[in-house]
Formats: sequence, C-alpha cells, structure tokens
Amino acid sequence: MTAPVDGSYGSDMSLAALTSILMHGPVSRTELTARLGGSQPTMTRAVKPLLDRGLVLETEDQLEGPGRPSRPLVGSPGAQRFVGVKVTGDEVFAVSTDLLAQEIAHTTMALRSHDPVDVAATIAEAVHALASAEELECVGVALGGSAVDGRTVTRAPFLDWRDVPLADMLEPLVAVPVVVDNDITALTAGEHWFGVARGERDFAVVTIGAGVGLGLVRDDRVVRTHDMGLGTAGHVPLDPTGPRCFLGHRGCSTAMLTIPSIEAQASVALHRDLTFDEIVALAREGEPVALDILTAAGTSLGRLIAMVANIAMVDVIVISGDGLAVRDIAEEALLTQLAAERDPEATPLDLRIDPEGFTRWARGAATVAIQWSLPRLLAAPAAR
Repeated sequence: MTAPVDGSYGSDMSLAALTSILMHGPVSRTELTARLGGSQPTMTRAVKPLLDRGLVLETEDQLEGPGRPSRPLVGSPGAQRFVGVKVTGDEVFAVSTDLLAQEIAHTTMALRSHDPVDVAATIAEAVHALASAEELECVGVALGGSAVDGRTVTRAPFLDWRDVPLADMLEPLVAVPVVVDNDITALTAGEHWFGVARGERDFAVVTIGAGVGLGLVRDDRVVRTHDMGLGTAGHVPLDPTGPRCFLGHRGCSTAMLTIPSIEAQASVALHRDLTFDEIVALAREGEPVALDILTAAGTSLGRLIAMVANIAMVDVIVISGDGLAVRDIAEEALLTQLAAERDPEATPLDLRIDPEGFTRWARGAATVAIQWSLPRLLAAPAAR
C-alpha cells in the first residue's frame, strides 16, 4: 500500500483523469484537458480505460461550449464496495459505500476494551456485517490520532495507544487492504470529494463535539502533518473570562465549545447533572443559564472560525460535529463575533453546515479507502 491518501497520483493521466472526475464531475473531456494538460487525443486515450472498467460514465446531458456539444463524464457507483469505520472511545461506527462514497448500509458496535486486539476484532466484526471479502475492495479506518503512513497509529490519546500497527492487525481479519487515517483529515477528505465542499480547491473544516477539530484543504490537497491527533485546535484561547479546560487553560476552545465542558458548566450552575441535549432543550425554552452558556459558546465559535479564515486565508468553512446545536441556538452571537473579527473589506465567508454526524465521519474513512484503491482499480482487467 503505497498510494497517497490525498488524491495526488503523479503523472499517470488515467489516474489523474479519474481523480478529477470523482472530485469535480460532471466534466467534459475538453475541461479535463484544460485542467490536467496534454492534448485532446491524449485525454481520449486516458479516459477509455475508465469507461472500459465502468469507473466513469458518459451522461446523457450535453454540455454546450466551443465546438460540438459534449457528453460530460461522471463517476460511476460501480460494483466496488468499500467500508469506512469511525472509531470513538466507546464504539465503532461503520458504513459500506460504493465508489462515490454513497452509503449502502451501516452498523454500530460497542468496544469491549481499548486493547488493540479487541478494537481490531470489533472493527473486523463490523466490516463482516456489512460486506464480504469477495465484494470488498478496501477498508478505511479513522480515529482521533496520528497515522500519517496510513498503517500505524503512532499516537491515539483517547485509546491510550502508541505505535499500534493497526492496518497490519486488521488485514488478516478482513482479507482486504486497510488504510488508517486521522478522523479529522478523513472527514475533510470526504467533504472535499463527496461532501458539502465538493469542487472547492481551498477550504477548512471545523468540528465541535467531544473535542474541537480542524481540517484544511489547500490547492485540492488535504493537509496532513505528524501533529494530527494532538488536538492542536483544542486549546486556542477564545475567551479570557471563560471557564478552564481540564488542562487549566482559561477560555480555550476545549473549555468553551466541547460537549463535556458545556455539560459540566450547566450541571454546576443548575445543581443537577445535565446532558448536552437537555441543555439545548432548556436553551430553546429560554432558560437563562443554559442560554447564556450556549450563547458564549456561539460567540467563541465565531471567534474560532474568524481565526481559521484569517490565518489559513480560506473563504469556505465547513462546520460539523455533534455540537452543531451551538450554532443553531447562538447563530446571531456567532455571526456578530465573526463580523467583529474580520476586516469589513474581507471576502464574505461561505459557512457550510454538515449535520450528518457519524455517518459523514465514516464516509470520510471510506473516501480515504477509495482514494487508496484507485491505482489498483485501474490495474484490474477491463469489464466485458
């Protein structure tokens, strides 16, 4: 397994064409030629194996432009199957998809322990529940940690893992190739190829939930570093008067935006244990303490989004995660703070909400599996 997980496949024109069609289709051969270089005859030869193998289709709709109208190319769902797995501290959520990361089925299974052998066994059980090895191409696994080589989890704090060869452990159990990625970068890859940011060359993903995550795409590439999984976005200072996080940072993004912190604040203030959903319900009813806490969170989210946009210099921001209700309850506070933190002449931000939850995270892992599988799919015999 040496293919990169970011969709960059070197000079092979057929691979480059397939990547571009999956990311940006429908697209004409003329547009592909302009995007990738070369000549029209070269592009025709490059696209032929994609059509022969059923990886792309010519649509019935015709694109008007210079010369004769052309039938655009789109990715084909195909017969290939992939499984994406999102691992949390308590469970694995798995989804089977086609080549376009469209969900076919999903399942959730509880973890027996954090022992790598147990986690690998639970992942394999989930995979077998969704697809047989005969129909499966690849499994993608996403978790809160670093696995920049796509094989070994060098660090996963919530599982207390270091240097766990998860792909090597899983492949004998599932009998297909396995690729492992950080959950935020996998989610970002999914948004880039098949999600709400499809077609965007530059954007950021901000997630709020159990933690705070940040993903980035620059020039059509997902940014990956060895520091993924360290929670570098989790302790950005946002409110000097806010509560402290578990590390003692006052008003950082973890203290202001995560579900555990919001639950702790409300439970202390209202003298009873409250879940995030209960706090949201109280805020919707106008309960002042719950409303104040979520409004402060919305203000902090606006500041964080502004920081990301200002520093990364992106205009499209995808917001996702289990804590999206913060945005719903405190949208006005979010937008007010966002405007205050941005230069009035700066390009207006395009905020895109993805409420899909764990399904989107697992489909992100499936997207990484799809990306890793493209060279192998092109090497397979053409369909008859």
